[in-house]
Amino acid sequence: MAELKYKRVLLKISGEALMGDQGYGIDVPAVTKYAQEIKSGLDLGCQICLVIGGGNIWRGKWGVDAGMERAQADHMGMLATVMNALVMQNSLESVGVHARVQSGVSMQSICEPFIRRRAIRHMEKNRVVIFAAGTGNPFFTTDTGAALRAAEMNCDAMLKGTQVDGVYTADPKLDSEATRFDTLDYMEVLSKELKVMDATAISLLKENKIPIVVFRIREAGALVDVLTGQGISTVISGKKK
Repeated sequence: MAELKYKRVLLKISGEALMGDQGYGIDVPAVTKYAQEIKSGLDLGCQICLVIGGGNIWRGKWGVDAGMERAQADHMGMLATVMNALVMQNSLESVGVHARVQSGVSMQSICEPFIRRRAIRHMEKNRVVIFAAGTGNPFFTTDTGAALRAAEMNCDAMLKGTQVDGVYTADPKLDSEATRFDTLDYMEVLSKELKVMDATAISLLKENKIPIVVFRIREAGALVDVLTGQGISTVISGKKK
């Protein structure tokens, strides 16, 4: 059995990843594939918690651009993340993984409220905890919510599953000359204005010395590779190696 590099992680998945090859919404078979990847990580002995974005259903920015009040639009985005968390919980349970959804916004008939000690206890019992509704407040991104939960859960790393295999100098889908970084310093990400996550999230992870690992989540076996320090990714930490 491969040795774990990270024993407790927060996995951040974009809402768009749940669309699969669709243009909108949720592709349940695609979500189930991610659930199987997560199960493989659990089988190695890793403790895993999740944050899933809501961009496959609703982004607060869409509402603001259409003339909505920002807080109201962001609250709608929080509800989208709850929907994604519930489908992920269902998919995890379908592959034999016990999962709990904890929401930053109280909705106790649907999921648990966020309680830090309870979440840690769930993970110690080999359950996956899915944190929904961000921080419970508007004006904060799901990346910032994920960074906060990673710090609260004392995670060894925050894994950011994306559509590309790391952080590039530019969007590799648009720029054929874009080059990938193997490692980066937190401050480099901020100074170069690399589109990894917002500055608040980066600063929070830097302050708590939690490395960020950016990898392509749609590759089979990619999560296990990251957990064991293999595969292709970009690692953002305090010191470049």
